[in-house]
Amino acid sequence: MKLSMMINYISDFQTTAKRVVELEKVGLDIVWIAEAYSYDSISQVGYLAAVTERVQIGTGIINVYSRTAALTAMTAAGCDYVSNGRFILGLGASGPQVIEGFHGMPYEKPMQRTKEYIEVCREIWKREKPLSYDGKTVQIPLPAGQGTGLGKPLKLINHPVRSEIPVWWASLKDKSVEATAEMADGWMPVFFLPEKFQNVWGKALKAGQAKRDTSMKPLDISAGGMLHIDESLTPEKQNEILDFARPSYALYVGGMGARGKNFYNDICRDYGYEKEAVEIQDLYLEGKKIEASALIPTEWLQLSNLVGPKSFVKERLGAFKEAGVTVLQVNPVGPDPVREVEILRGIIDDV
Repeated sequence: MKLSMMINYISDFQTTAKRVVELEKVGLDIVWIAEAYSYDSISQVGYLAAVTERVQIGTGIINVYSRTAALTAMTAAGCDYVSNGRFILGLGASGPQVIEGFHGMPYEKPMQRTKEYIEVCREIWKREKPLSYDGKTVQIPLPAGQGTGLGKPLKLINHPVRSEIPVWWASLKDKSVEATAEMADGWMPVFFLPEKFQNVWGKALKAGQAKRDTSMKPLDISAGGMLHIDESLTPEKQNEILDFARPSYALYVGGMGARGKNFYNDICRDYGYEKEAVEIQDLYLEGKKIEASALIPTEWLQLSNLVGPKSFVKERLGAFKEAGVTVLQVNPVGPDPVREVEILRGIIDDV
C-alpha cells in the first residue's frame, strides 16, 4: 500500500515543499496538489519536481473545463518531463459554481467531457498519428464551418517520457464512477468508509470493471483521512481530535448544493445515516453550522480516519486494504507530521 498526502493550497508553499522533501525520505509515495480556484497546481508540480527525487506528484485535481483537452495532454507530458516520469494526471469535473462562476464556462456534460479528455490525452501521448477526435464535447481539429478553416490534425512534437501517464478520476456519482472503473488508472473518492463504501459505489464499480480493458492494470483507489498515532489516545481523546473534522464533513453534507442536489448528502444517506443527512442539511442551510457539525455520525469519523494508538491504526489499515484501497491518503494532525508518516510507513510494511 502506497502513502499519499494532499498539499494545502493556503499554506506557505516553500515551507510545505521542504516538508515534502522530508516526507519523501520517510516513505511518502505520492503528493497531490489541489487547485480549485486558488493558485494553479501545475506551477507547484514543477517546483516540487525540482526539489524531490522519488515521490510521485499528482494534480488532485485539475478540472476539464478551464484547459482544452490538448493543453491538458501537453501540460501532463510537460510535468512528466520535468519530473522524469513521476507525474500523475488527476482530473475531475469540479462543479458549476467554480466552472461557470469563476471560469465562465458552461457546466455541460461533465462525465462525457472527462471521458473525452482522457481519450484525447492518451491519443496525444501515444503519438501514433496526428490527432483527429470527433466527440460530443471535444472536436479536434475545429469542425468545418467554424473558425478560419485552416486547422489541420497535428501530432505532439516531442516524444513524451511516458506514452502512458497515469490518469486518476475524482468521481462521485454512479455513471461517473462506472466510467472511472472502466477507463481510469486510479479513483479518488471522498469520505470513504471501508465497511460501507459498497453501499454507495459498489454497483457502479462492478459495472465499470466488467467493461475494463484486460490489458489495463487493476484500478488504484486512494482513500483515507486524518492521521494521528499516539498510545495515549483514549476513546475520549480520540473523539476530541476527530471533532476537528466535523466542520468539513458538515460543509459538504449540509452546504454543498441545494436539497436534492448534493452528492455528499447522498453519500451520507447511502452509508445509512439518512436521518442525520436530513437534519445536517436543514441546520446547515439555516446557518446553524455548529449544530450541523455536531450531528456528523461519530462512527463515520472513527472509521474513515486514522486516529488512535498503533493497534487501532493497524486494524483500520486492514479494513482499508480489504476494501481495495491501494493508496492511503493521510492528513497528519499531530505535532510532528514527518514522524507520524514514518511510523505509519512502518506499520504498513509490517501488515
